[in-house]
Amino acid sequence: MKSLVLEKKDELSLRDFPAISRAEETIGPRDVRIKLHTVGICGSDVHYYTHGKIGPFVVNEPMILGHEASGTVIETGSAVTTLKVGDRVCMEPGIPDPNSKATRLGMYNIDPAVRFWATPPVHGILRPTCVHPEAFTFKIPDNVSFAEAAMVEPLAVGVHAATKARIKPGDNAVVLGAGPIGLVTALAALAAGCARVYVTDLAAKKLEIAGSLSRAITPVNAKSENMVDIVKRDTDGWGVDVVFEATGSPHAARTVFEPLAPGGCVVMIGGQPDPIHYDAGAAMVREARVENIFRYAHVFPRCVGMLSSGAIDVKPLITRTFDFDASVHAFETAASAPPADVKMQIVLPQ
Repeated sequence: MKSLVLEKKDELSLRDFPAISRAEETIGPRDVRIKLHTVGICGSDVHYYTHGKIGPFVVNEPMILGHEASGTVIETGSAVTTLKVGDRVCMEPGIPDPNSKATRLGMYNIDPAVRFWATPPVHGILRPTCVHPEAFTFKIPDNVSFAEAAMVEPLAVGVHAATKARIKPGDNAVVLGAGPIGLVTALAALAAGCARVYVTDLAAKKLEIAGSLSRAITPVNAKSENMVDIVKRDTDGWGVDVVFEATGSPHAARTVFEPLAPGGCVVMIGGQPDPIHYDAGAAMVREARVENIFRYAHVFPRCVGMLSSGAIDVKPLITRTFDFDASVHAFETAASAPPADVKMQIVLPQ
């Protein structure tokens, strides 16, 4: 099974990988086997490549990368009822313990026992096929491409963030960061009802892409413009209803309350490699609500529905595509953080 393997920090190879266990590839009664088509390169994949770990998750053995995926069902288990061979699908990559307390409470994304693709020691899906539970595999409509379907996973983060923010029609929001997660969050905030979303970043090209997504998005270059001044000007000094922190930068995290209106909400999305500090007093005088999100739960079908209806268009975010044979080069390119790229994807042989 030719796969993209992270051998160790800073070392990738495209090779046959016999380490996938027979148990992982054996199809159960409620499983489906999927031929992979398109896989997105996530920032976490790149971080494992360049750092060898994310928090407590350390790459101690060779690991297959990739978790943003779409493909086609090629085999179904005996008890599968909602999918059939030939169905085009996208897959939610985190499989929780169905008996855990978190799962029973509906918070399966924070189940400590969740098995998430490309999170050590669980292998990812930059490989020809995988076996996945029917319950976490979602049929995609004919008008949604494989490339768009592979964007459902990052879009789910933005939709989960917008849901946690409890956006109301006509709200205004700020998104700190115009990377893939920042931009899908901006789109999700608009779909949830925001009238205006300000997106800040240092990369002019990413801000250009942000501004092209909707007339309701105002790009703000943090190098040359003062986002707080712009927000205060546009809101008669009141501020925005929601601030989404999607940079993972401790510096940005310290500023989250500056543009926030009294009674507003801050949603922390960006992974924080180091402890962050923010002004608790600034939060207190605003009676600000602070939400933290970890991946997503219960949003994949909604994301597929919004892509199909046109409520959200992720196509402009897909800025570069690589063939599977160029996967190592693709990751080297992604690790260089080209300022003009948002989401890179890899297409497997069909």
